[in-house]
Amino acid sequence: MGVEIERKFLLRNDEWRAAVVSHSRLRQGFLSTDPHRTLRVRLAADIGTLTVKGLTRGAARLEYEYPIPAADAEAMLDNLCLRPLIEKTRYLVPYGGLTWEIDVFCGDNEGLVVAEVELQDEAQTIALPPWVGAEVTGDPRYYNANLIRRPFSTWAHSS
Repeated sequence: MGVEIERKFLLRNDEWRAAVVSHSRLRQGFLSTDPHRTLRVRLAADIGTLTVKGLTRGAARLEYEYPIPAADAEAMLDNLCLRPLIEKTRYLVPYGGLTWEIDVFCGDNEGLVVAEVELQDEAQTIALPPWVGAEVTGDPRYYNANLIRRPFSTWAHSS
């Protein structure tokens, strides 16, 4: 059984950019955004994936990911997925023995930048990088599946 344990944070500044080891452009869409079972299609370069995720409980949820042909992913994104699609560049940044994923969104979610780190255990202690700000792990507004229902561009940006 696949379990994803992930914490999510906003960023204080752009100091993380100096430590980037790689980046990739992602296009993803959802065939289902039911919080009990989301179904996501992702295309990163020429790699397609289909991901099924369960209900988030704390920082954990069930997750099952399967490779699919890039052409199938492209067709699903173009013809079947709910709108808007999620478009972002993901930067990988090592810190404290972990790899942090910094997602810089564009399109309807332009302006949103989020750092995520995957853990082995929900109680795992982590060193927070100096560029990490407020934790938003439990805030459903920041779930990708919810960003298609209410894109960042529609938020009042006082929070």
